[in-house]
Amino acid sequence: MAIKVLLDTDIGSDIDDAVALAYLLAQPQCELLGITTVSGEVEKRAQIASAICRSVGRNIPIFPGRDMPLLKNQLQPHAPQAAALGKWPHQDRFPHGEAIPFLQQMIRSHPDEVVLVAIGPLTNIAALFATDEELPHLLKGFVMMGGVFSNRQPGVGPLEWNAMLDPHATAIVFHSKINGHRCVGLDITMQVKKDAAEVRNLFQHARLHSVLDFAEVWFQERDSIVFHDPLAVTTLFDHQICEFERGDVDVELASERLAGLTHWQPRPDGRHEVATRVDPSRFFENYFSVFGHNQSTQPPAICSTG
Repeated sequence: MAIKVLLDTDIGSDIDDAVALAYLLAQPQCELLGITTVSGEVEKRAQIASAICRSVGRNIPIFPGRDMPLLKNQLQPHAPQAAALGKWPHQDRFPHGEAIPFLQQMIRSHPDEVVLVAIGPLTNIAALFATDEELPHLLKGFVMMGGVFSNRQPGVGPLEWNAMLDPHATAIVFHSKINGHRCVGLDITMQVKKDAAEVRNLFQHARLHSVLDFAEVWFQERDSIVFHDPLAVTTLFDHQICEFERGDVDVELASERLAGLTHWQPRPDGRHEVATRVDPSRFFENYFSVFGHNQSTQPPAICSTG
């Protein structure tokens, strides 16, 4: 049975959001119910999501969400990949002020069936949970890319971009009692990376052509892609890609310089599941399998609801 997914994304900044969306659209075990966008230029981000959906013949509901963090200045005001929008047909205008009600309606319409996936700053999610405090208990699961939970990777941390962009929203989400709260942090995602030449070679499938055009904007300033967000979403469908450990996460707010820092304490009965290991080969095999390679027959691996 397909997993019902709602995607909240800051697509248009780091290219990995677009790479993750392409996977969800191609994954036969995913029923993508809708997309909400977050961070600066939310409408342009919605247009990028629309272009990728339309390029594969999908009509997915898309709603621009909040463009400003809850209590601090915006550090991500623009969506640079919008420069490639002229190459792909897309929806131009979207209803405003409806992202949070849409998420609320979808979750309440499908209690214990929806996995909410957050691959950007958590502003929309915090607003959602503040609007309806029962919603975290109505989810089948919550998967996010964000935070740093160990120091195993050289040059990683201590802060992660999504968590620090809106630290107060990050704190609200981690303090909410969410069914199946699963976190894939920067210390793990930095282990799945490919350079521009590899990406151009691998993204030849028709379902990835639009993503590759947006990636070319990214490659104007960078020479590789780290598959942060795609790693998080693939863990929904293959539980052997990452190992997870239970614990509790607290978010630093007292220090302005370190606001958004995630403190993780392992505990067998903790509220959060944190990725502690990744199998990069298995990840890439799973990711590209939905674009024409042999697919695993393993059933979906949704996070637990404990």
